Amino acid sequence: MKNLLLLLTLFLVSFVSIAQSTAIEGTILDNNQSPIIGVNVLIKNTTKGSTSDVDGNFEIKNITNGDYVISVSYLGYKTKEIEVSIINNESVALGNITMYEGNEILNEVVIDIDRKNKFSRKQSAYVSKLPLKNIDNSQVYNTITNQLLISQSVNTFEDALKNAAGITKLWSSTGRSGDGAGYYSSRGFAVQPQLVNGVAGITNGFINPSNVERVEVIKGPAGTLFGSSVSSYGGLINIITKKPYNKTGGEITVSGGSFDFAKFNADVNVSPSDKLSFRINTGFQQEHSFQDAGFKKSVFVAPSISYKLNNNLTFNFSYEASDNEQTNETFLFLNRYAPLAFSSIDELNYNTDLSFTNDDISIKNITQNYRGEIAWKISDQWSSQTLISGGLAKSLGYYTYLWNGSEALFNLYAQDTDARTKTRNLQQNFTGTFKIGDIENKLLVGADYLDYNTIDNSSNWGYLHTINIDGDLVYGEPEINEENLSAALTGIGYLDSDIRQNILGFYVSDVVKVLPSLSVMASLRYDRFDYQGDRQTNADDDTEYTESTFSPKFGVVYQPIVDQLSIFANYQNGFSYVNPQYITDFDTGIVTLQSYDVEQANQYEFGVKTNLFNNKLETTLSYYNINVDNKYYWATQTQDLAINSQGIELEVNANPIDGLNIHTGFSYNDSEITDSPSARFLEGNRYGESGADITYNFWADYKFFENFGAGVGFNGQSEYDTMVDYKSVTGSFDIPAYTIFNASLYYETNTFRASIKANNITDKTYFSGWSTVTPQRPRTILGSVTFKF
Repeated sequence: MKNLLLLLTLFLVSFVSIAQSTAIEGTILDNNQSPIIGVNVLIKNTTKGSTSDVDGNFEIKNITNGDYVISVSYLGYKTKEIEVSIINNESVALGNITMYEGNEILNEVVIDIDRKNKFSRKQSAYVSKLPLKNIDNSQVYNTITNQLLISQSVNTFEDALKNAAGITKLWSSTGRSGDGAGYYSSRGFAVQPQLVNGVAGITNGFINPSNVERVEVIKGPAGTLFGSSVSSYGGLINIITKKPYNKTGGEITVSGGSFDFAKFNADVNVSPSDKLSFRINTGFQQEHSFQDAGFKKSVFVAPSISYKLNNNLTFNFSYEASDNEQTNETFLFLNRYAPLAFSSIDELNYNTDLSFTNDDISIKNITQNYRGEIAWKISDQWSSQTLISGGLAKSLGYYTYLWNGSEALFNLYAQDTDARTKTRNLQQNFTGTFKIGDIENKLLVGADYLDYNTIDNSSNWGYLHTINIDGDLVYGEPEINEENLSAALTGIGYLDSDIRQNILGFYVSDVVKVLPSLSVMASLRYDRFDYQGDRQTNADDDTEYTESTFSPKFGVVYQPIVDQLSIFANYQNGFSYVNPQYITDFDTGIVTLQSYDVEQANQYEFGVKTNLFNNKLETTLSYYNINVDNKYYWATQTQDLAINSQGIELEVNANPIDGLNIHTGFSYNDSEITDSPSARFLEGNRYGESGADITYNFWADYKFFENFGAGVGFNGQSEYDTMVDYKSVTGSFDIPAYTIFNASLYYETNTFRASIKANNITDKTYFSGWSTVTPQRPRTILGSVTFKF
């Protein structure tokens, strides 16, 4: 009996040993036969899987006999599926598996579980509309990752953008008609967040970061691939929303904090099969102002669905609707036409507790954005992407602002806003990889059509009252309420405006890898703009205006150490159509329609990018020089400004030791109006949109023990003259320099996260502005709890 038990034991041990030694192994390579680290290799319909190591090797152990399908996926590459059979418990060596780069927009949503440098993202398909690694791309861009947003407990889009090197806030979102999104300065020029998932999107009110997967800030003129409607000469801001993924799970977050801040968010993803995934993200957020009046509140819902018909064809659809309401944030508009009675915050002597409004007067923004996509993998080398998107934004309610009329007195003007904007966008992209001899080409051929229609039935502007800087009434109605505003606007008429613009663009871009260490890029766009605006009754000209332009782009990247160190240079072009303006001859009273040339901006840039120490140190350092020679100036209605904007930018993402992640940036910008024949007093001044010349940001997150972590950081900027455009007439008004310190503590497991965050720890009083003065938030404490399932 003992011998029989011994034999059975030996048999079982041998069987287990054989089973445990049965494995599937292979090596993952890219199209250049270089290993790819961190590729997800999964056996479909099981929980077994692995990831490739630094040499591209992977191994899945403990496989029993049977037929399997191996799914090989990695962000930025086309998913590959391989059929494998295990017979007689014999291991299978798959050898080299070549992955071809693909557009991440094609539902390539995977998780890189081995990534240590959590604040970096080394690849994007949106920036060049081609699957390019950052180190291979001659263009500069900053990525604000989801991990960074979570680490900082970000609850406003403004706080998210503080992580982008060289970005400084000019205005918060106003919600008003046409341009109600926030304004930020990038490389000396104002830019608004108007790109969502790579296509035009409406962001006219509060942007809820709960549905933001990450933010890409693409630097410099980007007209060649994106046109003029969503970008500025300083760059563009692309918001990537959360998308479905092939797993069932989600999370619920509850937050609260200072100034009655409250937030609830539910994000649920359901994937009943490997073909179908559905995600719904919804939430509510509100807060009161730190001042004596003011509030913001937002409700949003964002369903999205992905259906994979087969390995080559996927259908994606996403929709986001939000209902936002807010009081008008305090904007003190400084007089641009007469000498100011003050030149600094100290001389103004503004008590920042005063909002000069009340909670009865607010503006509502109802926005909707949708995006449908057909992603077709034509072959391993070629892909097609067809996009249909659009949006609707409404501005309803009272918009008010304070204008410095004389001395230290401010006049309150109001508008009863009733406006809506509709957009429709069609886009078709073909991307492919091919070789001519031994030279590899990555080619993009695309076309897009964008239609804007803005109907504005808002009232004309009406005057309510005049107050001093202490809020004391000098003249007019004392109370700001709906009854008084309605009376002030009675009989002054309505805008009755209906403006339509449509833009048709064709573009082509080719990245040629001349050598493994040398690549060049050439791109060209043809763009046609058609404007149909309002016609004035005493004007002789038609309001229709058509213009077209070409926009080129070139780049070169040389890598002394392939995939680790690159030296790059680029030439980029941006352009802007100037809508025709009615010009009145005051001698005759005749009104004519004046058309203008297309504005052109040209940038030259060079710099260095690194991805060193096994992806632990990612940096970008660059110098840029942007020239605009025919800028339109609103005050004289002439097109004769010449502007030069140059500077340096540095961004670093580092993982020096396990558990420590660092994100930091620095920027210096030198902007100057070099020529202005119609307004000579502007020459030599810094361009008004430029904001501060120095900005900086830093954040470090360290996870100690197993589940506890802490974050600490700061952001700030130098002093700047918010009236620099007009200072020869008005004198200067300096916005003081500031540095704001923030910190957080958190506890995190696979199913739970609790955090506490303190913003502006030192409770510093600071301001933003663009010919305006707006106080910013004092010390704020936020607590958050997330349940993950």
